[in-house]
Amino acid sequence: MRARRGARPATTHPRVFTGARLVLPTGTVDDARLAVDGARIAAEEDPRAHVVDARGHWIVPGFVDIHNHGGGGASFSGPVDDVLRALDTHRRHGTTTLVASTVTDHMDALVKQAGLLSELAEQGEIAGIHFEGPFISPCRKGAHSEALLRDPDPAEVRKLIDAARGRARMVTLATELPGGIDSVRLLAEHGVIAAVGHTDATYEQTVEAIEAGATVATHLFNAMPQIGHRAPGPITALLEDERVTVELINDGTHLHPAPLRLAFHHAGAGRVAFITDAMDAAGVGDGRYLLGPLEVEVSEGVARLVEGGSIAGSTLTMDRAFKRAVTVDGLPVRDVVAAASANPAKLLGMYDTVGSLEPGKDADLVVLDEHFDLKGVMRRGEWVVDPQLG
Repeated sequence: MRARRGARPATTHPRVFTGARLVLPTGTVDDARLAVDGARIAAEEDPRAHVVDARGHWIVPGFVDIHNHGGGGASFSGPVDDVLRALDTHRRHGTTTLVASTVTDHMDALVKQAGLLSELAEQGEIAGIHFEGPFISPCRKGAHSEALLRDPDPAEVRKLIDAARGRARMVTLATELPGGIDSVRLLAEHGVIAAVGHTDATYEQTVEAIEAGATVATHLFNAMPQIGHRAPGPITALLEDERVTVELINDGTHLHPAPLRLAFHHAGAGRVAFITDAMDAAGVGDGRYLLGPLEVEVSEGVARLVEGGSIAGSTLTMDRAFKRAVTVDGLPVRDVVAAASANPAKLLGMYDTVGSLEPGKDADLVVLDEHFDLKGVMRRGEWVVDPQLG
């Protein structure tokens, strides 16, 4: 397994960013100073530090994406070079911590890919693996091949966990299917997040899954029954339980701003995680692509299956999701930072190293201008995108 192309050690020269607006866990600080020493955020400024004038800019924590299938014309279900190309694309859009998501395939193929991705996780390139499918409902399959779907037999789920060698972070399940609840318990016992998604479950069945240990709603509102006044369905159960983190795809296609604001209002800003659910076309553009074995047409930035027309992931990057949340959805910047960085970091158990601008944590930073357009990205003290500040 080769290391990432172009990887360089973080510079050891200390820096101090001055004049920026920082978003900290305690709130926004204007005209602030942030010290970076090597790969970490420093508690104190080194008198030898290079001063970087960041006036007119926001500095927020690097984004954490827990659900992402690819980008840059490449997929996380592909060979190593493809995985690294997709990873680099999203880093350039501010995602400094990423969980690589697979898509429904034959079990042998998923087991093989789990081995490849686990090596990259061991090298620190990705934060782990998310298996979306094949254990999902044919009624809510979205852009997954129905011919490859199967019930969540705990023995089959265990195969994927074992193949990931301790790097499995999350499995999306239709927990109402045979074996679903037992699989949730199995995942919880192994420290893997059980996510309810691509599901046709009732409210009561979803409550049962949460009680068994499910803690995430895979792209809430999408690929599940909608809220009914007599049949409240899974959305209601997932929103109302404080143990559940809800994923949201904020691209303007998957969600209208109103249900997005509803999720923030009802779940609270501490239980929302922005995701991209990105596929190969993210960071590239319109054209024909493959998502697993299925052909996808991307037109005006929207990905749909050629056959059937279902939405097929997104072309979203996290910087666009962030900007839209502030400028279109009208959410407070502090809440958007929580959804894009802190909450997913906490969900992954990585908040001690990423997800906020605090001393001792990785120097993972995103620099935004006054319009919330991305200008710079730093990962572990090294510029991925240099904002060319003073």
